[in-house]
Amino acid sequence: MGDSVTIVGAGLSGSLLAILLARRGHRVEVFERRGDPRVGAHDAGRSINLGLSARGIMALRRAELWEEVRPLTVPMRGRLVHRRGRPPAFHPYGRDPAQILYSIRRDALATLLVSRAEKEQDVRFFFDTRCVAVDRERAAVTVEGQAGPREVRADFVVGADGAFSVVRAETHRGLPADFRQEFLDWGYKELTIPPAPGGGPRVPIEALHVWPGSEGLVVGHPNLDDSLTCTLFMAHDRLTALTGEDEAEALFLEHFPGLLDLVPDLAGQVTAGPVGHLVTVRTSPWRHRDRVVLVGDACHAVYPFYGQGMNSSFEDCVVLDERMAAHPGDRAAAFAAYQELRRPHTDVLAELSAQNFLELRDGLRSPLHLARKKADHTLHRLFPRAWVPLYTLVSHTTTPYGDALRRARVQDRVAGAAVLAGTALLAAAALRGVRRARGDRRGPS
Repeated sequence: MGDSVTIVGAGLSGSLLAILLARRGHRVEVFERRGDPRVGAHDAGRSINLGLSARGIMALRRAELWEEVRPLTVPMRGRLVHRRGRPPAFHPYGRDPAQILYSIRRDALATLLVSRAEKEQDVRFFFDTRCVAVDRERAAVTVEGQAGPREVRADFVVGADGAFSVVRAETHRGLPADFRQEFLDWGYKELTIPPAPGGGPRVPIEALHVWPGSEGLVVGHPNLDDSLTCTLFMAHDRLTALTGEDEAEALFLEHFPGLLDLVPDLAGQVTAGPVGHLVTVRTSPWRHRDRVVLVGDACHAVYPFYGQGMNSSFEDCVVLDERMAAHPGDRAAAFAAYQELRRPHTDVLAELSAQNFLELRDGLRSPLHLARKKADHTLHRLFPRAWVPLYTLVSHTTTPYGDALRRARVQDRVAGAAVLAGTALLAAAALRGVRRARGDRRGPS
């Protein structure tokens, strides 16, 4: 007989973990403060679209769900960058046609995961039920639903309740725990580029669309109905101040003129939608003895600019499941091994996600940066095993994030040395040319 498990949070990672644990014979109850994702919309203000990459696909394969999920996705074969005054430029994600991302709506994926989890033996969901307290020593949670508060006890509790996790806060209460929360001073709003009036997409559909700007950034994910769900990122104060349609239209004319032609009611969408917040969370510990463990955003929320939030959370579920299988009968050892394996790499992901914000906003407008990226892809094509770009390692492999960054830094040093050597050779050649021109035969030839 397996353990009894209480999972707080029926989001993407909580539902996937429920499937994995149930298949190992555990009895799982999942409590979610929001309503059932299969009934109406419950994620107002959250990012609607997600990009599945290698880590998330690996986790879905592990749960035998990828073949069900894939028809719900649109492949994104690269970035289509829209720069002011220039035609859109397509940048493939990798040299291999298989190196692509998959756009999927959050609600579609959440619905599938909950439905599949409920088909597992001994998995039960309780929606519209909020966790209000955690007793870490007894592995007990107090939940409050329509019938009022009640206590639920289990062998262990999983906190999968997001960046503002109640489980994390209650578990750390009174203990020497580290917690770091950073809000980006930019917020976001969701916009929609509808299909063309006669049907079909208004822009090439199999790409992630990016409109970079110094004062804003728009990223568009494709949908199955040929629409695009776009996210407008901008300084939070300025975004909240956009209350008039004339002001919103002037803003887009100045910074993203092409978007006005793609979204007939763009100004209205900008002024009507809620403003979302962008937060990074780092914390330690991720567990308490053999009674409580955290996954996903509850222990490592990141900015969305590397597209790894969901993918890394799914990877958590796989690693935790594997460590529990490797330490049967010793959950404390399993939880400790899980934290040791994951935390150093998710800390790196937080840094990478912050850096990629600058790349998307500024780098895609820089000829020097684009030339460096082109050289990266050329070297990868010529030496596919010896030279792998950082983005490829992060998005198209399951190489741990820290290992990927270390390898990329070595490659950067090699590239820098090559540039210096090439510059020295060019300088020497130029000097020889000058000397020949003036008949100076002194010095090395």
